[in-house]
Amino acid sequence: MLEDEWLKLRFKAGSDDALRRIYEKHRDRLLTLAMGLLNDSYMAEDVLHDVFVTLAQSAEGFRLRGSLKSYLATCVANRARDRLRSRKHQPASLDAGLDVTSDLDGPDTRTITTEQSRLVSAAMEQLPYEQREAVALHLNGNLTFKQIARHQGVSISTTKGRYRYGLQKLRSTLNGKL
Repeated sequence: MLEDEWLKLRFKAGSDDALRRIYEKHRDRLLTLAMGLLNDSYMAEDVLHDVFVTLAQSAEGFRLRGSLKSYLATCVANRARDRLRSRKHQPASLDAGLDVTSDLDGPDTRTITTEQSRLVSAAMEQLPYEQREAVALHLNGNLTFKQIARHQGVSISTTKGRYRYGLQKLRSTLNGKL
């Protein structure tokens, strides 16, 4: 938390090293969030890079009083939502079925992890977007229900309900498969 405040100040002052450190510190969590929302590794990477390009371009006017982690997660969620809207108007991609691979050791571990990721991704894809967003923002983005409610423009109880119903559907979909 303290490091993020220091990074925000250095970034505002124009430090490229601060931007690089922000990216390195938050990229894995944000990429996981984008994958949870989009279920497409290429689009998730594009969303992450778009967020950081926009951030880099806004250095001079950058003002953030709250959490950098929450801000970046919200930016990724907004950009993911925009991508999903635009994807509805485009023909399906030929690369949509490509697997996401892991850097874990051993082919057995990679096979198990890839299969588990595929099952979770397929289950997440079945959730209504609002529930998927609530689950992903809370679990992967580490946002509070209050932050998610503000982002979605709904009450906290609605957000909690979306999260709860999303988890219930994931449990029933994945029951015995993991």
